[in-house]
Amino acid sequence: MNTRVRDFVILAVMPLLFVSNLIIGRPAVETVPPWTLAALRWIFACLILAPIAWPDVRRHAATLTAQWKLIVLLGFLGMWICGGIVYVALQYTTATHGTLIYTASPVIVVLLGALLARRPLPLGQTIGVMLGVAGVFTIVLEGQPAAILSHHFNVGDLWFILAAVAWAIYSLLLKNSTLQTVPTLALFFVIALAGTALLIPCMIAEWWLIGGFPSTLRAWSSIAGIVIFASVLSFSAYQYGVKRVGPALTSIFLYLLPVYGIALAVLFLGEAVRPYHAAGLVLVLGGIVLATAPSFPKRRKA
Repeated sequence: MNTRVRDFVILAVMPLLFVSNLIIGRPAVETVPPWTLAALRWIFACLILAPIAWPDVRRHAATLTAQWKLIVLLGFLGMWICGGIVYVALQYTTATHGTLIYTASPVIVVLLGALLARRPLPLGQTIGVMLGVAGVFTIVLEGQPAAILSHHFNVGDLWFILAAVAWAIYSLLLKNSTLQTVPTLALFFVIALAGTALLIPCMIAEWWLIGGFPSTLRAWSSIAGIVIFASVLSFSAYQYGVKRVGPALTSIFLYLLPVYGIALAVLFLGEAVRPYHAAGLVLVLGGIVLATAPSFPKRRKA
């Protein structure tokens, strides 16, 4: 298979792998507490990755040690927030809401990139960011703008907004030139290991306060699905994409998140699609297209 074709096939499958986390996780949090689910997810993912990644980790030990603060931050953003916090959010909101809010991540990548570079956004990208934000608010407010006056928000949706911002920051930090010298799986392994170390204390505290260690076949099957599809394969595919084609183009493939997510949520979870979901989806996708499209060249003066 042509290398370019292979890259795009992997990137097209990547959103399906990511959204499986919400589809499997939504019923899983009914039987496994959120921090326990997140910690076990990454413990087992690390155990799977360790024998594959360890030789490269040893070869690049000096680079990884020098960047340990950044690696811990990536673990916090990618595994603690986009792991434990997401499962907390799924206790309060639907997989459909979560998917649509997550879809706005490319818009946030563009906005944060401009802020960090201290450069103004072109008009088209500015409009795109505004549309993306409007789409998120349409979903969060369930198509009722007056709800903002009553300050009545679904706390799960707010947690998903935090996760979308965290994912955007993760995507930008992952492009660090020094980290890009480390092979994909080795880098992913050490980031996951850092995230796991942050999650384990939360899991222990959760056991102490409420218990709930998984004991049924259904619970462990959910954990297995999340470990394999939504952890090892999805993050590896994402980091592969960032390394091969960059964070901007990789993020564009997240356009497929709502397509996969809504279809699977309706098919497997029986969730309903409301008119405000459609409105929010149109706004978010329209915003992403404008925000991530290359700027039109300025006309030369005659």
